[in-house]
Amino acid sequence: MSSKQLNYLTISKAGQHELIIKKSKFICSLARTKTVEEAQEFIEQISKKYHDATHNTYAYTLGLNDNQVKASDNGEPSGTAGIPELKALQLMKLKNVTAVVTRYFGGIKLGAGGLIRAYSNSVTEAAQNIGVVKCVMQQRIQFSIPYNRIDEINHYLEENRISIANQEYTTNVTIQIYLDLDQIQKVEDDLINLLSGKVEFNKLDQRFNEIPVTDFNFHEQ
Repeated sequence: MSSKQLNYLTISKAGQHELIIKKSKFICSLARTKTVEEAQEFIEQISKKYHDATHNTYAYTLGLNDNQVKASDNGEPSGTAGIPELKALQLMKLKNVTAVVTRYFGGIKLGAGGLIRAYSNSVTEAAQNIGVVKCVMQQRIQFSIPYNRIDEINHYLEENRISIANQEYTTNVTIQIYLDLDQIQKVEDDLINLLSGKVEFNKLDQRFNEIPVTDFNFHEQ
């Protein structure tokens, strides 16, 4: 799997967003979920919270390749709620997210097309309102340098916006940095050149770094 395939979009946190459409209230609740159990637990939690609602519809997509998906209309006409919600999540390329859209009927029928738009827009607007992040896989790398090179190396790291995980001062200065997988080789080469080859790198753990997405041009992520 390439480094780009390890990067994905998801919501920044759990949250809710409310829409009023022709007197019907649509409350979209979103949460990060990585397993079917987590998704079901969230669906049950929201359904219990809004047990008096007309409908509690839902959709979820789990895994970086939409490995597990499910949608439910919960009594709405077939294909007018859960599937539009799922398609909204997939169009935004969001991963590991469960959406529950609660509807309180306001007395005016929306028709099939109106329902599809309402449930789809509810999810899209909720995600944009809550916030979206790009999760980028990073490698933690450790190396040591002499004290007299610290200013030069810190300047390089700052200039290239490289996250410093830790700096420890003993006989030398031991530095830990986080690098995107596709920038490891270049940064290591740069540091080797700066330090005249007198440096060794140790790869430690990996983590996802979350970067806020502000343009919502999901097709280019």
